[in-house]
Amino acid sequence: MSGLFDPPPFQTTGESAPDLPEPPAPDGTGLFGGPTPPAAQPTPTVAPYRVLARKYRPTRFEDLIGQEALVRTLRNAFALGRVAHAFLLTGVRGVGKTTTARIIARALNCIGPDGTGGPTAEPCDVCPNCIAILAERHPDVIEMDAASRTGVDDVREIIEATRFRPMQARTKVFIVDEVHMLSRNAFNALLKTLEEPPPHVHFVFATTELRKVPVTVLSRCQRFDLRRVGRAELAAHFARIAEAEKVPVAAAAIDLIARAADGSVRDGLSLLDQAIALGAQTEGSPDAGAEVSAETVADMLGLAERDSVFDLFEALMAGRAADAMALTERGYALGVDLGMVLQDLLELVHTLTRLKVIPGLKDSRDLPEVERTRGAAIAETLSMSTLGRAWQLLLKGIGEVEQAPDRRAAAEMVLIRLCYVAELPPPAELVRRLSGKQATAPDAAMLPAPIDGGDSRAAVNEPPWAPPSARLAIAADAEPIAAPMPRSFRDVVALASEHREPMLHAHLTHSVHLVRFAAPVIELRTEPAAPRDLAAKLGALLGRVTGTRWTIALSADQGEPTLAEQAEAATEVQRTEALAHPLVRAVLEAFPGARIEAIHAPDARSPAAGAATDGDGLDAHGPADPPDMFASAEPPSLEFAPLDAIPVDVEDMEEDQ
Repeated sequence: MSGLFDPPPFQTTGESAPDLPEPPAPDGTGLFGGPTPPAAQPTPTVAPYRVLARKYRPTRFEDLIGQEALVRTLRNAFALGRVAHAFLLTGVRGVGKTTTARIIARALNCIGPDGTGGPTAEPCDVCPNCIAILAERHPDVIEMDAASRTGVDDVREIIEATRFRPMQARTKVFIVDEVHMLSRNAFNALLKTLEEPPPHVHFVFATTELRKVPVTVLSRCQRFDLRRVGRAELAAHFARIAEAEKVPVAAAAIDLIARAADGSVRDGLSLLDQAIALGAQTEGSPDAGAEVSAETVADMLGLAERDSVFDLFEALMAGRAADAMALTERGYALGVDLGMVLQDLLELVHTLTRLKVIPGLKDSRDLPEVERTRGAAIAETLSMSTLGRAWQLLLKGIGEVEQAPDRRAAAEMVLIRLCYVAELPPPAELVRRLSGKQATAPDAAMLPAPIDGGDSRAAVNEPPWAPPSARLAIAADAEPIAAPMPRSFRDVVALASEHREPMLHAHLTHSVHLVRFAAPVIELRTEPAAPRDLAAKLGALLGRVTGTRWTIALSADQGEPTLAEQAEAATEVQRTEALAHPLVRAVLEAFPGARIEAIHAPDARSPAAGAATDGDGLDAHGPADPPDMFASAEPPSLEFAPLDAIPVDVEDMEEDQ
C-alpha cells in the first residue's frame, strides 16, 4: 500500500507523465451558483519616502562638506594607527556631528570585503559590521541621547557595558549626543572610565554647547570643532542634490535656501525638501517640469524677495516714504512678515558695511550675485555714519516689533522713522557747515530743514538716486567751502579723519612713511599692510576737499617713521621725563608699587596750561585735574589743625547739643 506521501507510479518508474485532462474552463458560476470572484491581484509595495537629509547623509569622510581639517586629521590618525580613545565633536546643529561619529564607528570596526581588514579611514560599506552600523542596528555601537537620559544611572549603564567585550565588532563605540546635558554627577561618574577605558572601547561625544562641558571631560578627549558650512559650499551641495533628484531649482532659490540654512546642512536639506514639495507640479499639468523659483522659496520662508529688499532700502535711504510704504503694502498682501523684512534690511546693512570696509569682498563667491553687484554699488554711495545709524535704528526697531501688539504698524513706524533720519547730517558735518558760513539766525540754523532745490546735493556727496526731498541741510545757504591747503602731512591725516574716512586715516597713521611733503605733491613709502589704492584714495580726498589737483607718489626711500611710531616715541620721552621729576620720584619712593599709568598733555585752551614751568605736561589723575599740578616741586598747601589745638571728644559735642 502506497503511503500518503509516496510519489505517483510514473515518477518512480521513470516513465513520462501521462497526459492529464485540462481543468474545466470557468463558466462564470461560483461554488454556490453565484458569479466567480475575480482573482486577487498582488498589492504593489511602495518604498517609504526618505527625506533628503537622511537620503543624502554622508557615509564616508570625503562626503563631509566644509570640514577639511577634521577629515585630514582623522585620515592621518587611522593611517598612523594613532586613533584616540575618546572624541568630542562640537559645532552648530546640522553640520555633521552625529554623522561623523557613525563614520568613525564604521572606520574602527570595518573588516573589509574579505573579512580580514583592520581599522581604516575607507570603510568598505559591504562587510557585516559596515552594513549593520549603516542600518543603525549594530549591537556594539550604542547611541545615547543625553538630552533625555541625563542622570548618573544612565552613565552607570554605559560604565557597566564597558566591562564586556564586543559581541560582533572589533571595538565597542559609545556615541553620546548632546553630552552637555548630562548632570554634574553623571560627568563625575564617567571621568575614571573616560580617562582609562578598556582597549576595546571608544567614546564619541557630540555637543552644541561646548562651554557647558566640564574641563575635566574636555581634557580627556580629542576635540574637533566642526565649522559652519559656507554659503557658497551649501549652494553648490544643494544644486547637486536637486540635479540628482531630477528637480529643476533656480539658482536664486538655491541661494535663498543656503542663506536661510545659516551654515547647517541638515536645515538646508529640510528647506530644499519643502521647496521641492511646494513647487512640484503633477503630471499632465501645464507647468509640469517647471523649475522651483526664487519667489516660491521666498513665499515659503516668509522672506521678501531679495530685489525687493534692495528696492525698499534704496527708498528708505532716499527718504521716499510713500514708495517704501507701497513696497511694504505689496509684501504684506503677499503674506510677508514685516518683522522679517526688518531683519532682512538689518542683514543688508551689515553686508553693505562689510563691502564698504572690505572692497575686495565684491569679488567673493560667498555672496550672491545681487549683493556683489547691486550691493557694492550702493555701498560706495553711503557713508559709514549713515550705515551705522541705519543699523542702530533697525536693531532697536526689531525689538519694538517683537513687543508691539500690531507687528505691521510697529514695522511701518520703524521704516518711516528711518526715512526721515537715515540721512541726517552727522554732528561733525553740521558743525563744519555752521563754521563755514555764519548764520543770521543762530536758533534756526541749528534746525535741519528740507532742501527744495536739487543743486545742493552734489555739495555733500549724496547718492545720485536720492531725491531732494530726502536731504537735510542748514537753513542758511550751505555752499561748499574749500578747506585751506594742508601745511603738513599731519594736516592731511587730520583731513581724512574729519571727512569720515576711518580706514584711510588708520593706514595713513600706521602704514605710511612720509618721504617728502611739498603741497600739492606728497611722496610716501607704504607698508605691505597698506591697500594698493591708498594713493588714489588720498589724492581723490585732497582734490575733493581743497579743490586742487594733488600728486601722490610712492617712493622706495626710507622716509620718516609712521605717525604711530612717532607718537609712541614721544610718549616714551614724556614717561622718561616724568620719572625724572623730583615730585614723581618722591611719590614713587613713598608708595612702593606705585607706577605711572598715563601721561596727558596739558590742554592748550586751559588758562593753566601756560602755568607749567617745567613743560612736562604730566597729569597723573586725568584731564579733570589741573595740568600744572606738578609744575612746582612744592606740595599743595593743605589746612591742618594748629599745633596747640585741644582735641575734642565727639560724645562731649553731642551732649552739648
